[in-house]
Amino acid sequence: MNITGTMVNYYIHCKRQCWLFANKVNLEDNSEDVRIGKILHELKNEKAKRKEVAIDSVKIDKLTDDYLIEVKKSDSDVEAVKWQTLYYLKVLKDKGIERKGKIEFIEKKKQDKKIVYVELTSELEKELEELLMKIEEYIQGDVIADVLGEKKCKKCAYYEYCYI
Repeated sequence: MNITGTMVNYYIHCKRQCWLFANKVNLEDNSEDVRIGKILHELKNEKAKRKEVAIDSVKIDKLTDDYLIEVKKSDSDVEAVKWQTLYYLKVLKDKGIERKGKIEFIEKKKQDKKIVYVELTSELEKELEELLMKIEEYIQGDVIADVLGEKKCKKCAYYEYCYI
């Protein structure tokens, strides 16, 4: 199975969400938050007059001479987006393209956008390889993680699946 950046993000954010998404249980089309994120993403692309870059199983929001740029609606889980971006940097590196990562969070209630920079060091690359093996093993398994029961679950596209 090809692992995507979304799966990496979901695995860090919520293993259950990762398993459901990877196993084709897609409830994101019903989520208002996901729709808002997609619209903000499209508006950002129109404004920048640049489209996504698709390489293998990943879609990169923007690629400049210096940065791979990932755009997110919210900074609610920076760690998950960081690993997603590191995964994208690894895919590029494997193709002979070296960049640094730049994550732009476009909060609808904030005037200024938050920016986080990441770099794929050799240490992080080793951690990423281990993470990818864990994800692969997990999503191919038959056992799905328990619900988290956390505040963040209420905004998840899979909320109804997990709780109702």
